[in-house]
Amino acid sequence: LKYMKTKSIYICSECGYKSPRWQGKCSNCGAWNSFIEETVQKNDKSIERSSFATQKIYKLKDITETQNFRIKTNIAEFDRVLGGGIIPGSLILVGGDPGIGKSTLMLQLCAILKDYSPLYVSGEESLEQIKFRSTRIANIDENLEFMAETNIEEISAAIKSSSAQIVIIDSIQSVYTDKVESTPGSIQQVRECSSLLMNIAKTQNKAIFVIGHVTKDGYIAGPKILEHLVDTVLQFEGDKTYNFRMLRALKNRFGSTNEIGIFEMTDTGLDEVKNPSEIFLSHRNTQDSGVAIVASIEGTRPILLEVQALVTGANYGTPQRTTNGFDIRRLQMILAVLEKRLGLLLRNNDVFINVAGGLYLNDPGVDLAIAAAIVSSYKDIPIDSSTVIIGEIGLTGEVRAISNINSRISESEKLGFSKIIMPQLNAKKINKTNKIELLGIDRISVALTAIF
Repeated sequence: LKYMKTKSIYICSECGYKSPRWQGKCSNCGAWNSFIEETVQKNDKSIERSSFATQKIYKLKDITETQNFRIKTNIAEFDRVLGGGIIPGSLILVGGDPGIGKSTLMLQLCAILKDYSPLYVSGEESLEQIKFRSTRIANIDENLEFMAETNIEEISAAIKSSSAQIVIIDSIQSVYTDKVESTPGSIQQVRECSSLLMNIAKTQNKAIFVIGHVTKDGYIAGPKILEHLVDTVLQFEGDKTYNFRMLRALKNRFGSTNEIGIFEMTDTGLDEVKNPSEIFLSHRNTQDSGVAIVASIEGTRPILLEVQALVTGANYGTPQRTTNGFDIRRLQMILAVLEKRLGLLLRNNDVFINVAGGLYLNDPGVDLAIAAAIVSSYKDIPIDSSTVIIGEIGLTGEVRAISNINSRISESEKLGFSKIIMPQLNAKKINKTNKIELLGIDRISVALTAIF
């Protein structure tokens, strides 16, 4: 009988560093309070190592590429985020909040790519539950292969023996390996199972999608080494009170991380939103104060959105600063500039900001529109509904140049707007157009005078 020795080790959830004792700060990556205790069993006998076979070395000129290097999913928004399609032999991590639509998206992917014999492995639902959920997906193939299993050795054997070129694992936190004596979802289990799946993807040249849970803070659960290991990390996000969902690439070895895909959740699954600007502006207000239209850039795509502001008298000693879809620290900076440079006394007012449609804006080019909406609500003066406002605000009150100005103008023209208020540095570089009036400004005071 082999003598088994049990011990506890501490593993950093950020980088996977192992320590025999708990540490407040990881000595490897510097993260605080990241160590989690894991119980492991180890043989006294040394681990047998496989013999190293001589591998053939290739020259770059001898390596041939296949003509169809990427697998097109025919879901334009999905292909856009991946960089043009699925790369065979890649491991793709899909994360998102519970109920956001990750499994629905993967089932739709299987329905479209039926010619690639996709295999859907579920570790959280029974086969009956999967069949019930798949009935809402249009054009689902009755010959689609499913497997309800959580043992990674069984899963790997099924993947190798099947003809599937696309594999979905739902989810990585539910599978386990017998080689590690810890519960499914632990750091060691997630790391070992992911490493095995990566090896299968590379050696079998099969694309494997791994669904991952997220923490309450919105980060993908498990060690950070999981995100370092995979080829692509996709984040599926959106406000559950809205039907819109956004697919964003946080990491992509085979494409850009600046692209996003927008979907709408319906009774039959997820539908592509090919022109989000028209949808987000379909219910816009035209006569109310505190409303401004902005041309934001999400990835490389221009999206016209309605930003709303509400300024009211504070009922408590400390005024509220509340945002939905916008960085609250950025809002505090804009309010400070309005007070310092324009003399608007907003310190005794509650300020609420909302981005219509449930999107989150990271583009600094929306600063000027946010400021205009705040002043509009504060003065109770509506902004012309045919005007688009774009520009970044500096701390001295200057309006700074922004990127992708041509695509913002083209989107505004397409939707019938007649005027754009924009940074002067950008306006100087734009050829005059007869379709839309371009007004270049260099200071926030000049911009607000032109708007009101």
